[in-house]
Amino acid sequence: MIRFLIRAVIFLGSAALGLWITSLILGDDFVVHANGFLVAVLVFAVLQSILSPWLFKTTTQSAGALTGAVGLISTFIALVVANLTDGLEISGTSGWIFGTLLVWVITMLGALLLPVLLVKDRVEKNRAKA
Repeated sequence: MIRFLIRAVIFLGSAALGLWITSLILGDDFVVHANGFLVAVLVFAVLQSILSPWLFKTTTQSAGALTGAVGLISTFIALVVANLTDGLEISGTSGWIFGTLLVWVITMLGALLLPVLLVKDRVEKNRAKA
């Protein structure tokens, strides 16, 4: 159970970083509103966590060539739904294309690097106590 909660926090953190950093890079084409940011992050993260495994299973069974694009496809779909909330506003073709790419890359890096940073911090704290 604790492992699940840690993974959920890491996934939510990487989603929040992905949306926020993308908004800083793309500016007016990808706007995150402070009053709805948490809702947008939750919607995006939940959809990503549901869509990615489902799309992966579906593509490996019926369209193997699309397996590599599962992350991008699920990111795009999650952004479409998160865009319906008050927390996210994506406009223009470049906002959608570059927004999808940036959020995908940033969340992927966040999901890879946040556990390393958290584990490293925890190990250093345990060493300091010993």
